[in-house]
Amino acid sequence: MQKILIATSNQGKKKEMLEFFKSIKNIEFLSFKDFPEHKNIPEPDENGQTFEENALIKAKFYAEFFNIPTISEDSGLILSAFPNKFGLKTKREIKAKDDHEWLTKFLEILDSTTNRQATFYSAMALYIPKNNKNTKTTNSFTVLGQTSGIIEEFPQTPLEPGIPVSAVFTPESLNQVFSSMSKMQKNKISHRGKSSKKMLEIIIQNFE
Repeated sequence: MQKILIATSNQGKKKEMLEFFKSIKNIEFLSFKDFPEHKNIPEPDENGQTFEENALIKAKFYAEFFNIPTISEDSGLILSAFPNKFGLKTKREIKAKDDHEWLTKFLEILDSTTNRQATFYSAMALYIPKNNKNTKTTNSFTVLGQTSGIIEEFPQTPLEPGIPVSAVFTPESLNQVFSSMSKMQKNKISHRGKSSKKMLEIIIQNFE
């Protein structure tokens, strides 16, 4: 059976991605936990200028480290009121001990403006190293999904691990935040759902 690594330690992200990928029956999707021999897994330098570039940097790094086809994602939030503040460094912009503290500090930043417009981006990359899938050359693919909306003043639901902004982000033309939606509804309109759907097609084309 073909194996593909989903290179993320964020369980919230991985769970959402697998909602799409689990429909492929002949592929086993692995995580870092499936490589117990690597107790200290290094991290690449995410120095790309776009979400797509950072996703591919991570996918290539871990694909070559583990010698296995690898999918990685880079996502972030761009705020209309603070276009240069989050973006590629969304999670790292705020130092916090947990998701609750991070979201509290995030919402405090927005208290200073009435413009609460925001756009979520999700870039995914698949990197297939040499000698995998009987190929003599490397193959790489990137996709991008995005969803615009507004940031609510306070959480509308309990926080989901790893994706706290989902409790305060309401997509355009809707009246509920991501975290209050069913999996099916969220997958249709979310940034990660859109990029996962595109990546699913790429996986099928290359491994079916």
